[in-house]
Amino acid sequence: ACCQGPRRRFPWNIILLTIFTLALGFVTGTISSMYETKAVIIAMIITAVVSISVTIFCFQTKVDFTSCTGLFCVLGIVLMVTGIVTSIVLIFKYIYWLHMVYAALGAICFTLFLAYDTQLVLGNRKHTISPEDYITGALQIYTDIVYIFTFVLQLVGSRD
Repeated sequence: ACCQGPRRRFPWNIILLTIFTLALGFVTGTISSMYETKAVIIAMIITAVVSISVTIFCFQTKVDFTSCTGLFCVLGIVLMVTGIVTSIVLIFKYIYWLHMVYAALGAICFTLFLAYDTQLVLGNRKHTISPEDYITGALQIYTDIVYIFTFVLQLVGSRD
């Protein structure tokens, strides 16, 4: 994602995307193993429904999420600061509702990021990514979906 060269060269972009996908899949699987099977399946179904719904919405809507880049930047900063504060507070004492508020905020933020990234890939909006950056677009959408899954899993699941 950071290097212009390998990102646009044919064999390297597929190889690096495959390595990243395997690594993120391993990490997500490890996180999921800490939760009950029922919660993982429910989170997977919710994530699939949300992802499909957002994609269909992005195909047919006139709303242009790509023109709100500054808003999404601020939303990311708010999520980061909330995460830092939540992690500091949770070190000293676990507060269930604070954890749930952060997980809900994260799920909402990454659902909006998914809409933004989907419209970037689709094109025909104010901002778009070039067809040569299809690997970058796939990477952005994939990470959005994985983050939605992990936040939803925190919401619906209780750890063993």
